[in-house]
Amino acid sequence: MPRLPRSLVSGDVRRHNLSLVLEHIVGSGPSARSEIAEATGLTRGAVTALVAALTGAGVLREQAPEPGAAGRPVTRLELDAAAVAIVVAQLDADAATALVTSVAGEELFRIVEQHGRPMGDPERVLDVLALVVAEALEHARAVGRRVTELPIVMFAPVGGEPPVVLADTDLGWGVVDVLGELRARLPQLGAEVPMSLVSDGWLAALAERALVPGTDALLYLKSNSGIGGAIVSNGLALEGAHGVGGSLGHLPVVPDGVLCECGQHGCLVTVAGPDRLLALAGLGDLVAERGLSAALDELSARITAGEPLAAGAWREALPWIARTLQILSLATDPELIVIGGFWASHAASIEVVYRANRPNIPASVGGMAIPPLVAGRLGDDAALLGAVRAARDRLIADPERLGL
Repeated sequence: MPRLPRSLVSGDVRRHNLSLVLEHIVGSGPSARSEIAEATGLTRGAVTALVAALTGAGVLREQAPEPGAAGRPVTRLELDAAAVAIVVAQLDADAATALVTSVAGEELFRIVEQHGRPMGDPERVLDVLALVVAEALEHARAVGRRVTELPIVMFAPVGGEPPVVLADTDLGWGVVDVLGELRARLPQLGAEVPMSLVSDGWLAALAERALVPGTDALLYLKSNSGIGGAIVSNGLALEGAHGVGGSLGHLPVVPDGVLCECGQHGCLVTVAGPDRLLALAGLGDLVAERGLSAALDELSARITAGEPLAAGAWREALPWIARTLQILSLATDPELIVIGGFWASHAASIEVVYRANRPNIPASVGGMAIPPLVAGRLGDDAALLGAVRAARDRLIADPERLGL
């Protein structure tokens, strides 16, 4: 078997070792050279050389020395990359948002513009999305940062290669090439800024999972713009063969249920989706007046207050939400269930109904037990923060993109 050229082998090893150093600092926080060597298995000499390259390129910086053992000062290193920025854009049922962050996740700039929800008119909505992306790119340029990642987060199923929005019932869209439309509107992007199109569910799950270290199997179910979520197994989101594995709102849980816009009968979204609950609560007109997010905030407040129509709508939806979780938890065996979107405020009532119909499997059998169900902690920013984290992980896996 022919050997790889020596330069290629050494380059791959160096890239791998640089990633090890960065992954440790991202996962463990500011660290001394000796701590990095101990955690990664690299020699202290190798760590010294790698850190010199990373600090020389501005990717890492030294903190002020602190007193250590035997009075010796200890200097720890932290992520810097002051010349690099991540830009994340998000499009939901009400607004387009763009966020500029450092590689470490520090928020540098944010812009939000309402698009007015013109149903069936992607051109007008994409004009607003292009506007906020342009503002974010200009901010990054003005502060001297090079944009290395530009993921576009959609509250809609995404699939295909290149990826496109498959449908967006909140905006009345069919198939839309969002990336192509953005590049046509923003010639300043060029080919050097890598863009990606991703659905919000698995990104939100990624961000919520980061708050519970050590959790490798997680079930995430949320409702804000429709119903969605993600299944995480062995630390990875299960996207499936076509990238739509998190379409949990379209699980047909109601036998002989009503026809869903997706073409199936009895989907969860038809009995527990935002439009259904808002209509039952007498708040259907509020979406046009104030937007979906504001309407759901009002619905949630009324459910909490026990207002009869809203509370009745929620009681009607609860068994179907619980049934979906019961099916999914037996199929995927998660360590943890996280409830996101506006449902997070009502996770306790979901858990009661969910636990009322579970199999009697002793916890001593293979360690299996009913997984805890908790409310998501990141609110409306969950998918945005997940996109930042995913972009950072891609950069750390290929540290030469940071300017090395």
